[in-house]
Amino acid sequence: MKVVICGAGQVGFGIAERLAAEQNDVSIIDTSPRLIQAVTDTLDVRGFVGHGSHPDVLARAGLEAADMLIAVTLHDEVNMIACQVGHALFDVPTKIARVRAQSYLQGHWRNLFSRDHLPIDVVISPELEVGEMVLRRLSLPGAVDTVSFNDSNVVVVGVRCQEDCPVLDTPLRQLTDLFPDLRAVVVAVYRNGKTFVPRSADSLLAGDLAYFVAHTDQVSRTLSIFGHDEPPAQRIVIGGGGNIGLYVARELELRNPKARVKIIEENLGRAEEIAQQLTRTVVLRGSALDRAILEEAAVGDADTMIAVTNDDRVNILSCLLSRELGAKRMLSLLNDPAYPAFARGLGIDAYVNPRQITVSKILQYVRKGRIRGVHSLLNGAGEVIEAEALETSPLVGKPLRQLDIFDGMRIGAVIRGGRVMLPRGDTVIQARDRVVMFALADKVKRVEQLFRVSLEFF
Repeated sequence: MKVVICGAGQVGFGIAERLAAEQNDVSIIDTSPRLIQAVTDTLDVRGFVGHGSHPDVLARAGLEAADMLIAVTLHDEVNMIACQVGHALFDVPTKIARVRAQSYLQGHWRNLFSRDHLPIDVVISPELEVGEMVLRRLSLPGAVDTVSFNDSNVVVVGVRCQEDCPVLDTPLRQLTDLFPDLRAVVVAVYRNGKTFVPRSADSLLAGDLAYFVAHTDQVSRTLSIFGHDEPPAQRIVIGGGGNIGLYVARELELRNPKARVKIIEENLGRAEEIAQQLTRTVVLRGSALDRAILEEAAVGDADTMIAVTNDDRVNILSCLLSRELGAKRMLSLLNDPAYPAFARGLGIDAYVNPRQITVSKILQYVRKGRIRGVHSLLNGAGEVIEAEALETSPLVGKPLRQLDIFDGMRIGAVIRGGRVMLPRGDTVIQARDRVVMFALADKVKRVEQLFRVSLEFF
């Protein structure tokens, strides 16, 4: 696939890195010579210095032969115009734009991005996606990662196995015997720096990060089985009043009347602006690194401290300071892919990565076959994929135990007619079933082939 990316910042770099690693033909555009030099020195991509919305720059990047245009500069208007130019002059089949300003995304303006106006096929709002992930974490405080599939009927949850986890050293096959009505499947385990797909004879060990797939109404129970029965957060302090912090506070006011929320925002003008938009949230002006401000916000009594400033280091340090003051849990926004492992070493297990979320969203449209949803896990070590089975798929028509095609892959759920089923050895997948499965990074192409229209690739 030939892809042109506008914007070589953290998001653009992350997308280029992932697509280039999968042998796609990638060109990247940015106005900064320094960023272009950095990306071309590091990745097997072509770089072009210029404005991503200018026709001549897009032409030099080879947009006339591209399958996809991905516009992720820091400016919404540049991203939108790049897609307009890509449609009008180059007839690009798929156009994806990052749009951050919530004004563009309001429901009554949704016709703005139609083919007759601004022809954008996929609009990505990282702030909204990150905000929703933060809200899911608040509702499931025992989880360190969550993502929904099949209109939120199926949830993938990452959970840390502590020393007191009740199911340690228990073969996974026995979980079905112990909890016969539990609709949850462990599909991936991260242990000692390595991600693997567990077999039924494998056991979980203390320190493991396990990912399970479950029906929505089974998530809380499954977390409890893993030793995490923490109640949803009600007392919340948010460090950073930007788009993400404001979105989370506003949605908590709408969804959780019992929540007591406080926001710490350093910029006076911004603090006054968000205070006018919120009704029950207390807005404090100051730094999330200021101990006195954190004490004024009563962070020591907080169920969760959420650090979502634009600076990863501020987020990490404010979480550590909040923990010292008594906060029960910390959740940090981390953009730099090198920081999560560092943060875990400091005791910050829960974090959200906007770049990973954006890359996951885009991968859904890069993947071939009947792929309905994609989420990248563990900095690209694997993917959870929702796909529709076709009549020609080798998955269809035979019991799963008879299929010798699951090396590095594991099915977590099968959805048929809106009903979520736990996959077992005698499960027979039918055409048009939705399948939610995990695959290691080097097996993703195999998953694509399993859900292609024909068998010509086998």
